[in-house]
Amino acid sequence: MPLHLRRALLLALLATTGPVAAACPVKLLDHTVLRLQDEKPQSLCQYAGKVVLVVNTASFCGFTPQYRALEALHQRLAGRGFVVLGFPSNDFGAQEPGTNRQIAEFCESTFGVRFPMFAKTRVAAGAGQHPLFAELSRRGGGPPQWNFHKYLIDRRGETVIGHPSRVSPDDPAFVRDLGKLLDAR
Repeated sequence: MPLHLRRALLLALLATTGPVAAACPVKLLDHTVLRLQDEKPQSLCQYAGKVVLVVNTASFCGFTPQYRALEALHQRLAGRGFVVLGFPSNDFGAQEPGTNRQIAEFCESTFGVRFPMFAKTRVAAGAGQHPLFAELSRRGGGPPQWNFHKYLIDRRGETVIGHPSRVSPDDPAFVRDLGKLLDAR
């Protein structure tokens, strides 16, 4: 194809797709996921520069009351650049059987959850595991073994600290790790 036609084709393509998006500054967060409430695509890159807590959740688990502490942390520390990201999963004990809409309603009405939540996600190790959880597992102490496994991620996406389900968001060890990441610049 002649050069002038290739240029014209490229310009036409750019005109219909817009400029190339900037690369995500935090490679670990370079994922697009569906928002729980309306299943609209959301880039996790919007949380770059924040201390991020990724947690896999379930509505019918013994650890489900941790939603209260997660929401309290999210509200209390948002001003310091902290965000909780929830990923419902039915991987463990079939404890999240509902639809995305049902899960959203449950979280909001039962626990007042306002932190970002995303569509049901495969988090367990193995075939179909979401790439975000595969990378978190590799960097932060292994894959989730149950619901409410927590991964703290520093502002640059370089440090990942995993905490198992039984460690609540108000546990002294968890609070200490979170504080270190919030204080680091």
